[in-house]
Amino acid sequence: MNENPLRRTKIVATLGPATDVPGMLERIIAEGVNVVRLNLSHGLPDDHRARANAVRAASAAAGCEVGILADLQGPKIRIETFANGPVELVDGASFVLDCRPDVPPGDATRVGVSYYGLPGDVHAGDVLLLDDGLVALSVQEVAGTEVRCQVLIGGKLSNRKGLNRQGGGLSVTALSDKDKADIKLAAEIGADFLAVSFVRSAEDMHQARRLLHEAGGNAALVAKIERADAIPVLGEIIDASDVVMVARGDLGVEIGDAELPGLQKKIIRESVQRNRAVITATQMLQSMVRSPIPTRAEVLDVANAVIDGTDAVMLSEETAAGAHPDKAVAAMRRICLGAERQFEPKEDLTAGGHMLDRTDQAIALAAMMLAGQLNVRAIVALTESGATAQWLSRYGSAVPIFALSPMADARRRMLLLRDVQPVAFSHEGLTSVATARSAVQQLFAQGHLQEGDRVVLTQGDHVGQGGGTNTLKLLSVGTDGMVESLRDL
Repeated sequence: MNENPLRRTKIVATLGPATDVPGMLERIIAEGVNVVRLNLSHGLPDDHRARANAVRAASAAAGCEVGILADLQGPKIRIETFANGPVELVDGASFVLDCRPDVPPGDATRVGVSYYGLPGDVHAGDVLLLDDGLVALSVQEVAGTEVRCQVLIGGKLSNRKGLNRQGGGLSVTALSDKDKADIKLAAEIGADFLAVSFVRSAEDMHQARRLLHEAGGNAALVAKIERADAIPVLGEIIDASDVVMVARGDLGVEIGDAELPGLQKKIIRESVQRNRAVITATQMLQSMVRSPIPTRAEVLDVANAVIDGTDAVMLSEETAAGAHPDKAVAAMRRICLGAERQFEPKEDLTAGGHMLDRTDQAIALAAMMLAGQLNVRAIVALTESGATAQWLSRYGSAVPIFALSPMADARRRMLLLRDVQPVAFSHEGLTSVATARSAVQQLFAQGHLQEGDRVVLTQGDHVGQGGGTNTLKLLSVGTDGMVESLRDL
């Protein structure tokens, strides 16, 4: 979809049975999806291979690029199954969590737990939350493999619901055996992003990166912040990642709903300051799983994340299993565009906590300062890896950033960067000056620039060299897209 105006904030949509309906994948791409999410918690490897192939084919047919994010299941702790279907837990009743491999199906008095180390992690007085906090248990005592509890908040409980400890503190490792196998799957299908669930430390991200590289993958790593344990070491985790996700489901359960809004803002702010992209996720348009329109509260939720500076917003069940995947994407696009009209460029770009320790970072800051002082139509970044475009996006642009790269994998990774519009561009055989001229002429031909526009262009002296951006130019677009400042060169 050729949007006018260009949307700054990117949209991630989860694939599932609802998007497998013939024609639906094509419709959500047309409505503006930038990156699709493969939830590896559900489905078989062949399901994910088929969906990845379908995305590549559908995006090619639509004449656009769509990134693929593979989301690891992680060691989510779950209860096991019940013998006769869901049970109703009553306030004040006793309930046992049985943590052993041979536990029989449960009933209204007890159920098995997938994490056998739970008895070593909890103590009397701890509060355990089931099914995203809808059911709460108070630990009374630990006896062998049994965690004996009293029901604080009762309700209906069914098979395989999640379990959290209020305040965090469960010591299960971040990467399960299934995750390690799925990392190989992500590398095989050429995923552009790999999300690591329930991250507790920077080492979790380092381990995932090592395993991904060993499998031959080159995806950008996404740290999902969804455990209370991650908050004290948030900065270290962000630095060890390429992208950060505010995964508000389990995080809200562990830290409490009242703390979640402020923490979301903190994660977005620190990610941007540390030059990382950030995704805001979980129940953003939850009512649209069934309804064709969002609630006003959901509209405000998405808009506030956009105004706070998130790079991307994510749809989960709304597109994976909802009744209106395409309408959910369309609603997200409209909300983003509306919120972006409230954009106010930073008055002091040097006040954002950025330390200038790289040449491309200094060029990006200078480009932003120049664009802020002049009537500039666009910033054009000639980039191999996308590093300069990422720095540009961190500073907050009042004009679109067109990132021209010959590298398809780099362009797809830039699809998560706020304000950045990746563009396929070949500079093979061109000098530095000819490359700049050709880039502006291509954007003119594509309708992004008009005669009389001024642009700020960044590039490196040595065309084709990654990380070599060291030049900034102010150019004027002349007749037929010819760069007037370069006409005599």
